[in-house]
Amino acid sequence: MTRASLDKQPHEVASMFDDVAERYDLTNDVLSLGQDRRWRKEVAKAVDARPAQKVLDLAAGTGTSSLPFARTGAYVVPCDFSQGMLRVGKQRQPWLPYTAGDATRLPFKDDTFDAVTISFGLRNVHDTDAALREMYRVTRPGGRVVICEFSHPTWAPFRTVYTEYLMRALPPVARAVSSNPDAYVYLAESIRAWPDQPALAERLGKAGWSRVAWRNLSGGIVALHRGFKAS
Repeated sequence: MTRASLDKQPHEVASMFDDVAERYDLTNDVLSLGQDRRWRKEVAKAVDARPAQKVLDLAAGTGTSSLPFARTGAYVVPCDFSQGMLRVGKQRQPWLPYTAGDATRLPFKDDTFDAVTISFGLRNVHDTDAALREMYRVTRPGGRVVICEFSHPTWAPFRTVYTEYLMRALPPVARAVSSNPDAYVYLAESIRAWPDQPALAERLGKAGWSRVAWRNLSGGIVALHRGFKAS
C-alpha cells in the first residue's frame, strides 16, 4: 500500500490512487456524509455543458464525475493519471473515452475543449500552476474552467471543528471503509495545506484565466472556482 507525501511526487500519488480505486467512490460518499453527490450537481451546473460541446474532466478517476456531462449530450473525456482508476472506470462505464494523462502535460492540442473541469484533484497535482496553464492551453477561446476543491470554511468556529474532524475522525472512518486508510491521512493533510479561496483565484488569474470568481459550498468546506479564456 502506498501513501503519498505532501511534496506530491507523481508516481506516489498515482500508486496511492491505484490502491484505493475499487472502493474510492463508496469511501468518498461515507466520508463526506453524502455531500459529494450534491457537490457534483453544483459542478455540473457551473460547467453548463451543452450538446456537442467538448468537456475535459481531469482527475476523473472512475468516471463518476463525467457522467453528468455525458447525460447533457456533450462529448466528455475522462482523464486521469491513475491506471487503476481508469481500469475500474472502464469496467463500469465502457462507453466513455478514458484517457491516461498528467495534468501538467496534457495529451491534447491547443484550443480543443469548450470546458475543462477538475473536482477534488487539483491539490494532488505536483505543480498546480503548470496544471492551470495546461488547462488554459487546451481550452478554446471563450471556453471556461471549473474547479471544485476542498477549501477553508469561512466561519472560524466551524473551521476549527472541521480541522479536528479531518485529522481525528477521518482516519478511523477510512480504516473501516477504504482499502488504503493511509491514503486518507494524506488527503486530510493535503486539504489542510491547500490555499484558501482568494489565493486559488489569484493563481488562476496568473495562469491567464479571466473573470475568475468562486462560491462556497457547505460553508466553505468546498469551493467552486470558475474562469474564462478570453475570446
